[in-house]
Amino acid sequence: MRILITNDDGINAPGLKVLHAIAEEIAGPTGEVWTVAPAFEQSGVGHCISYTHPMMIAELGPRRYAAEGSPADCVLAGLYDVMHNRPDLVLSGVNRGNNAAENTLYSGTIGGAMEAALQGLPAIALSQFMGPGNHALNDPFEAAAATGVETVRAILENGIWDEADYRLFYNVNFPPVSARSVQGRRVVSQGYRTDTFFGVEPHLSPSGRKFLWIKGGAQHIPTGPGTDVTANLDGYVSITPMRCDLTAHEILASLKERLE
Repeated sequence: MRILITNDDGINAPGLKVLHAIAEEIAGPTGEVWTVAPAFEQSGVGHCISYTHPMMIAELGPRRYAAEGSPADCVLAGLYDVMHNRPDLVLSGVNRGNNAAENTLYSGTIGGAMEAALQGLPAIALSQFMGPGNHALNDPFEAAAATGVETVRAILENGIWDEADYRLFYNVNFPPVSARSVQGRRVVSQGYRTDTFFGVEPHLSPSGRKFLWIKGGAQHIPTGPGTDVTANLDGYVSITPMRCDLTAHEILASLKERLE
């Protein structure tokens, strides 16, 4: 199996090393793992592509490249410049921090998987929830490292894969616990944290200029039964099937009656 991996934390991020180990195990001894990751951190860029300016790309080693662009850019670079043949699978992550609930919409990790799906490829995004149960561990990615291979294999072998125009891809979040405390896997929907939002925090520089820092909300707020954050906080690996189609299909018929 030929696997392309990327992330949004940057080429030197520890989570990318975890993902590379997962990908090597999945690819097998005769497979290939190619890395094309951002040269610098690209957290929060979503599905951004560098449409208005070029990006530099550098080969750092065998099958290892850094690009001055977003995760979606890196997927495009991998498919159309770096790799001579299309990969069988694209993996994005392992992100430091959860990409569950509304975080999904901002995530560059998700953006990389999304671009792969739009290119007609099987894709899985993987993220490691951080919290009191794993933050102080020697390896806070312990849960991802211990259960990542079996999770990816389970999705590849037993997941639903289609060839729709907006084809399915998968969002995986590993719980904020030690490896031995992982309870199993749960297939869940994307949740929504109530009463917690992104905002801004103003600061003055030494020169007196005003700068705004983007500030996130509380992360350890359950999102209801059968949803991603709740599953993660209960110690489960969450698996959420996703599509890029943003249409609210459930109201189309009613809206036609109202507006046509």
